Amino acid sequence: MSHLGAKSDINITPLIDIVLVLLIVFIILVPTLAKVAKATLPHQVPEKETLDKEIPLVLTLNAEGQPSLQQEAIAWAEIRERLIPPLLLQRPGGRKVFLKVSGDLPHGTAVRAMDEIRAASKQAQRQSVGVHEGGGEVKVVLSLKKA
Repeated sequence: MSHLGAKSDINITPLIDIVLVLLIVFIILVPTLAKVAKATLPHQVPEKETLDKEIPLVLTLNAEGQPSLQQEAIAWAEIRERLIPPLLLQRPGGRKVFLKVSGDLPHGTAVRAMDEIRAASKQAQRQSVGVHEGGGEVKVVLSLKKA
């Protein structure tokens, strides 16, 4: 056999050239094909300014069982009358009173305070029916602390 016959070796140089050209084309085209989608977020509708800056109502029962509203000492008979005006200023359905009770007090004293809050809530609800829709009951958040 002669050495001048057909070669059986594969020439990969043109294959490498084509692969490199395709790689360069993809490197150039990929950044232009990537599209950025802009998202628009919904705007929050602000509520009335007075309702946003509500001061939480805090009714405290000290170790002797004497109530105080917003750190001002009051008598047991005054609790309902003193709670109604601030409750009417709170947002209906979001009315809340924080009740801080000394852990040394009997549970009956805390229950008595919750009853007074519930009665003030009912009166505030009756008064606010004409002003607001509904009125909602007051949520009482109870905190018991040992002195």
